[in-house]
Amino acid sequence: MISAKNLDKSFGGIRAVDHVSLSVDKGEVLGFLGPNGAGKTTTMRLLTGYLEPDAGEIRIGGADMIEHPMLAKAKIGYLPENAPVYRDMNVKSFLHFVAGVRGLGGKKAGEAIDRAVSVCHLEKVFYQSIDTLSKGYVRRTSFAQSILHDPPVLVLDEPTDGLDPNQKFDVREMIKEMGRDKAIIISTHILEEVDACCTRVLIISEGRIVANGTPSELRSRSAGANSLVVSVGKAASQDFRTSIEAFEVVAKVAEMRSPIPDAASFRIFPSKGQSPARLCTEVASFAKNKNLELLEIRTDDGRLEDVFRQITSNKEAGR
Repeated sequence: MISAKNLDKSFGGIRAVDHVSLSVDKGEVLGFLGPNGAGKTTTMRLLTGYLEPDAGEIRIGGADMIEHPMLAKAKIGYLPENAPVYRDMNVKSFLHFVAGVRGLGGKKAGEAIDRAVSVCHLEKVFYQSIDTLSKGYVRRTSFAQSILHDPPVLVLDEPTDGLDPNQKFDVREMIKEMGRDKAIIISTHILEEVDACCTRVLIISEGRIVANGTPSELRSRSAGANSLVVSVGKAASQDFRTSIEAFEVVAKVAEMRSPIPDAASFRIFPSKGQSPARLCTEVASFAKNKNLELLEIRTDDGRLEDVFRQITSNKEAGR
């Protein structure tokens, strides 16, 4: 549904997008991550036809964005950064205006507006001036315009920006639901959003794609991935470590800073072919037999935040 090949975009002497290629299929929610200034928003503006690339190819649902921009743009719902809306309109008049721009009129326009208002929970502010709305409701109104024509492709730039925790949850659930039969790209700096609703992740740094995979695949690149975290009382910590290091299922034991007062914490890595779950069972059984109180024991799948920092560094980005 979304295909971009070798996109380049420069502003003066600054290369904002550097040979970026990506694709998104129907039923896929792609999280598009990167540090500030990495090229996320510029890439999304290229994909939606807001900007024209210096080089490269963009196709939306098979339509060429350069050769047939109206056909390509008709397939896209776009939620830009900062939720631009006409603040002198009320929600009703704004959505009717957008429906007209999208070629919807009469009964079809009414049905489309009713659906978008219901999905975005705008009923109680439907007749209210946009200028009087909270930031969260302005964002919802802008989200409603992006889905008004039921597009097969959604491009969402920071969709939960300015929303409270309950509103963020609602929007993420909407995205997951719509992601079943649409192709969706979400630009976000909120990493928990990736786990909440994304099926795949792209990370961009200095205009280049530096990572592509599922959230779990990226987490597995974390230094602490597939390990066991255990905390015990300081008095028993040395004996515990010495005993655990002798286990056949243990490859390495590293001491960590403990979040628990008067405790020592360890990260335990399983030996080759052993799982963190097996390791957890062995350690718990050992503690029970020795009447040793475990203050904490948990498996660690890795942290996306750690991986993000690691792969957007100059060293790993190849710059």
